[in-house]
Amino acid sequence: MPDPQAQELAALLARRRQVGGMLTAERQRRGTALPAVRVRVDRHIAWLAQELADLDRDLRDAVQVSPIWRERDDLLRSVPGIGPTTAYTLLAELPALGALDRKAIAALVGVAPLACESGTLRGRRIVWGGRAVVRTALYMATLSVIRHNPPIRAFYHRLCLAGKPKKVALVACMHKLLTILNAILRHRSPWIAPPAPASAT
Repeated sequence: MPDPQAQELAALLARRRQVGGMLTAERQRRGTALPAVRVRVDRHIAWLAQELADLDRDLRDAVQVSPIWRERDDLLRSVPGIGPTTAYTLLAELPALGALDRKAIAALVGVAPLACESGTLRGRRIVWGGRAVVRTALYMATLSVIRHNPPIRAFYHRLCLAGKPKKVALVACMHKLLTILNAILRHRSPWIAPPAPASAT
């Protein structure tokens, strides 16, 4: 069972997801709201935005009071494209990160390709199961990492050029990112960007 501090962090994260969902819904609703209602929607949007900012502050404070979490947060966020929400989600929802090998952690999150077979039936390998909250956070982080992290961006483009569907390439990048984060916490060593390849002369 998670300790009370981890439960508190997970509860704050769950509330942040709820408020974020309501904020998105209200912003979409505003586009079709009549003037008589729009002012009320605007007030609610402003309140939700402030609540989201307050939750982000509380999450930051909760992590900062723990030396262990503070160190792990710094290590995770050393990876280009990993922001505070992803780091907090991994801290609260995936405490085994850094303690398991790469295959076990991938299976725990649900990004390990598993064979869909029974008896003589042989099917494609697919990803399924695992911790949905962590997988969702990892998915959103990977979208950012592909833009801001050159090695993973290059890996993604290589897969696409090789004919892999974009969704398959994205899941492969999620797997690669999780493996990197697992190794960073295991070795307690921040991200070091690999050297750029030498240009041909």
